[in-house]
Amino acid sequence: MLDLDLNDQIAAIRTTFADIREVVGVDRLRAEIADLSEQAGVPDLWDDTDKAQKITSALSHRQSELARLTSIENQLDDLEVLVGLAIAEGDEDSATEARSELLDLQKQIGDLEVQTLLNGEYDPLAAVVTIRAGAGGVDAADFADMLFRMYLRWAEQHKYKATVLDTSYAEEAGIKSATFEIDAPYAFGTLSVEAGTHRLVRMSPFNSAGKRQTSFAAVEVVPLMPETEEVDIPDNDMRVDVFRSSGPGGQSVNTTDSAVRITHLPTGIVVSCQNEKSQIQNRAAALRVLKSRLLLVQREQENAKKKELAGNITASWGDQMRSYVLAPYQMVKDLRTDHEVNNPQNVFDGDIDGFIAAGIRWRKQPTDD
Repeated sequence: MLDLDLNDQIAAIRTTFADIREVVGVDRLRAEIADLSEQAGVPDLWDDTDKAQKITSALSHRQSELARLTSIENQLDDLEVLVGLAIAEGDEDSATEARSELLDLQKQIGDLEVQTLLNGEYDPLAAVVTIRAGAGGVDAADFADMLFRMYLRWAEQHKYKATVLDTSYAEEAGIKSATFEIDAPYAFGTLSVEAGTHRLVRMSPFNSAGKRQTSFAAVEVVPLMPETEEVDIPDNDMRVDVFRSSGPGGQSVNTTDSAVRITHLPTGIVVSCQNEKSQIQNRAAALRVLKSRLLLVQREQENAKKKELAGNITASWGDQMRSYVLAPYQMVKDLRTDHEVNNPQNVFDGDIDGFIAAGIRWRKQPTDD
């Protein structure tokens, strides 16, 4: 029998979409696009390459956002016409098509709704993610490598630019740590809910007795500050070490000492970069990440909002926030939101949008404080 409540469902998601448009500010978005388009049209724009890239990137991001809103609105209009015809003619095939399109629109609008919750000061920025192996020996190093791959696959699926800045390989298997940058709109706001301690339970492939092993890995996420937000770092506050980039098992991947490690002596913050072939490029990339971390600390101190700004980076650092169980059953569960799936392989292949959306909604819930 032909569903007669499709119009009611469309009306409901249209109301939600109207609220989203209001939060996003479509008129403001169009004004920003017009302003950026004017800046992008200046004849000498590319005389300053860095500035030109920032302007064109910002323009592209805002145009994509507006195009997404326009596309959803057009799909809603088309869906209403399709439902009207299906009901008027009693066409079950059209009704089936309408239900399928309705489900797709509900997902798109749900994703948009989550994005409207990303309204923190740093949420729109790119993100620098660091993964470190924790307790658990070889299994922990292998687990850290699994998480590293998971986030890179997630970025690839979303067509986000991911740049690996540094990888420290473990002796037997996996990695000790890895740092990478995700350059996409709202990358920090999106990935900040992934910060914390992740736990893996499985039958260890590194244990000859085949015993079940629990291991841990830590994920840190910081915003990559714009280069206009400068932090002055005196040379005598930094120790710069250069070393040879290496691959798994200590195999040399570079014949020169091009990798760079910068230690900020007053805070103890250490940043490494070995992705680039040139020592100068690696130093510049490492310094940019160091400045981002220092600027965040500086902002926290100045505004006395350390708990608010860094809560998802350091406050939950020692707290187990997600379990990946491969034995005796198969399940991945977020212990903050109770979101869970029974297919860990899909999760390790980058299917983590459900966890991220649940985490963003959980973070925005009112507290009892």
